[in-house]
Amino acid sequence: MQRTICVDPPGDADKVRRNYAFLNPNGYVVAAMTTTLKQAPGRSYLAIPGPSVMPDAVLNAMHRGAPNIYAGELPDMMPDLMRDLRRVARTTHHVAMYIGNGHAAWEAALSNVIRPGDKVLVPATGRFAIGWGEMATDLGAQVEIMDFGRAAAMDLAQVAARLAEDKAHEIKAVLGVHVDTSSSVRNDIAGLRAVMDSCDHPALLMADCIASFACDRFEMDAWGVDVMVTACQKGLMVPPGLGFVFFNDRAEAARKALPRVSRYWDWSPRAHPQEFYQYHCGTAPTHHIYGLRTALDMIHAEGIEQVWQRHATLAGAVWAACEAWSTRGTLRINIEDRSLRSHAVTALRLQSPDATRLRDWVQGNLGLTLGIGLGMAAPGDAAWHGFFRLGHMGHVNGHMIMGLLGGVEAGMQALKIEHGDGALAAAAKAIAQGGGD
Repeated sequence: MQRTICVDPPGDADKVRRNYAFLNPNGYVVAAMTTTLKQAPGRSYLAIPGPSVMPDAVLNAMHRGAPNIYAGELPDMMPDLMRDLRRVARTTHHVAMYIGNGHAAWEAALSNVIRPGDKVLVPATGRFAIGWGEMATDLGAQVEIMDFGRAAAMDLAQVAARLAEDKAHEIKAVLGVHVDTSSSVRNDIAGLRAVMDSCDHPALLMADCIASFACDRFEMDAWGVDVMVTACQKGLMVPPGLGFVFFNDRAEAARKALPRVSRYWDWSPRAHPQEFYQYHCGTAPTHHIYGLRTALDMIHAEGIEQVWQRHATLAGAVWAACEAWSTRGTLRINIEDRSLRSHAVTALRLQSPDATRLRDWVQGNLGLTLGIGLGMAAPGDAAWHGFFRLGHMGHVNGHMIMGLLGGVEAGMQALKIEHGDGALAAAAKAIAQGGGD
């Protein structure tokens, strides 16, 4: 059903035909209005597990002309910026920055410590651990995957047993994903170091913190991590484009023992530059640096402990709502054990194709974008349409999470997807109890 209203006086007919729907007999421009209402106008909400919501302050910091890359403010800010990155990682050691995404950080880390033919152990709990292992295979490593499935954390006892079997210490590195973004499981990286130490195994412990950095508690030095990789587009709240590799002295010694590392991937000049260009092996990612500077200022102003607690509280609200919904119907949280769930992302499933129907409805009607299910079903399998993810990382607060959950509930009501009651009340209670005094 449509009705028309007059919106413009007569004018150039060709211009009108290019820009408007049609003319009424008097030559006035007429726009079509539909009685089918949508609530999508307004600020959209990208609730996927990265790229995360970008703060206006970060975007404003990046909105500038090109700076001088040879002298002045940009080169001068780099030492403090690298120091403040190390503060978030809880390390006093080294960090190298790369123009690239998390996959680039994967390759950079491996390239500095792994030779062709080296054995690498990958305890996999989702698609991203397997992907990092595939990267190692392509670099010539002999990769052994210990696949613990897509709905459970790594079994540390099994990892310990495998390392104990390696009497000759052929395994040179263990690749542990802290939070696998596909399954939303949070692995015990400190526990992984403990089992490696219990076996007196000299392999490097390498951790992927791409999804967890500045969201879930991570203590690089205290947990005994030798190499950690992350990227800027999740907890760091900066548009995609920067990858980071943190490494300790033990990993640096492994790097020095290699016969060669490509000039671009070599982390040594990036972590210990003599000139500004060495931070990035060429032209700097100028505007990303300004955005990252602002993001780090925001994180440290809040305090990293408070950042972790905020994410824990908001994740608890998401879980409370999802657990209430799951009392009826087919909605389920992928990771049943709360202690193993990420504070940055929650993976969910519905009866296929309801997850895709839900994602389409909330995006089209509310301007809310939910994450697709990733790595939970084979390509082309119709079951893919039964998985989705909620991102709650970075620049998020209580009312944003309540809006996200309210949007999901509205979509399930509109599509008549069966679900339990009381979800929003449960989420509100979780925020109220975790919100401090």
